[in-house]
Amino acid sequence: MPFTRTRLILATALSGAFLASGVTAIAVQPSGASGTAPSAPSAFQHPGVLVDRDGLDFARRQVQAGAQPWKTAFDTMNASRYASLSWKPRPRETVECGPRSTPNHGCSDERDDALAAYTHALLWTVTGEQRHARKAIEILDAWSGTIKRHTNSNAPLQTGWAGASFSRAAEIVRHTGAGWSSARVSRFEKVLRDVYLPTVIKGAPNQNGNWELIMTDAAIGIAVFLDDRASFDRAVRTWRGRLPAYIYLRSDGELPKSPPGSTKDTREELIKYWHGQSTFRDGLAQETCRDFGHTGWGLAAAAHTAETARLQGVDLYREGRTRLIKAMEFHADLDLGTQPPPWLCGGEVKKGLGPTQEVVLNHYVNRLGAAMPHTKRLATSRRPAGADYFLAWETLTHVEKP
Repeated sequence: MPFTRTRLILATALSGAFLASGVTAIAVQPSGASGTAPSAPSAFQHPGVLVDRDGLDFARRQVQAGAQPWKTAFDTMNASRYASLSWKPRPRETVECGPRSTPNHGCSDERDDALAAYTHALLWTVTGEQRHARKAIEILDAWSGTIKRHTNSNAPLQTGWAGASFSRAAEIVRHTGAGWSSARVSRFEKVLRDVYLPTVIKGAPNQNGNWELIMTDAAIGIAVFLDDRASFDRAVRTWRGRLPAYIYLRSDGELPKSPPGSTKDTREELIKYWHGQSTFRDGLAQETCRDFGHTGWGLAAAAHTAETARLQGVDLYREGRTRLIKAMEFHADLDLGTQPPPWLCGGEVKKGLGPTQEVVLNHYVNRLGAAMPHTKRLATSRRPAGADYFLAWETLTHVEKP
């Protein structure tokens, strides 16, 4: 049954108290956790942006027990620069980001501050140390009191990168009894609503697909934080249209699907959009022949969006199962060293998927029992996953997550 506001407030207060005292918190099982609910419940589940209370409690117990790989993942996070209690936020009123963040006027500062806020939010939930909660709040407050706009050509993607991490951090801090004042919460709500959401919710149908998927990842997270049903539903619609236009299946026909709203709809335009690839096989992605770094971002953002939707009772994983599994396996196999066939990208690919496998691997393999041998081998060989751009500590948060 839907998680009522009264139950939410009670569970949040109790969990915050238990976290601070080191006692196991009450685990909240989100509605639709089995992945069978056809639509979201009337009330949002909190915390519920990429991670939920049950998952946070699970990670904390594993770390406290010294279990692997969670303990090493936590130690790596705790030793990172993002975990420093001396971290000083660097907010700007205008963040200007050109192509490849050139010029870089606050771009890396904003991304790093968002990752630091999320890192300290996770540290708070694992350790129960209030100083980490205060640091996360300090960073969130600094930006909500300063940022007004993002400008230049990379502004939409920058807004997605930062908005994804900021919404995750804010969701945890707000709903785990961290001591964030209602006035500052309201101010952060306003900046997400006015500065971030209008950009990311629009999508980017003519850009490379990682843009729109990352923006959708941010949009769905912000929508949950704001309890904004209309924006949540729009983000879900965008995902449903973009995923089939990002990952090819033979059932799509001779050519990949065109992104909804895109002007790229002829054979010539689609082949150019797919970076010159004219032969299509199951699991191929729109950016495969560009490089695996951007492809990995797109796949990770698609998984993030599906995970947040799952926590809110919408099973995007079921809808995207074949595409996501085939794409992850296709690229992981090549990233592990398999020679690309001559028909693929002229026989050469630019490898480097990055720490992008844990969320999708956990759902399909751990929860559902699917076989993803290449993805599993790649993920386990590179653990623990670190933090960069909008990816952070997913070995800690998602390995064997219930």
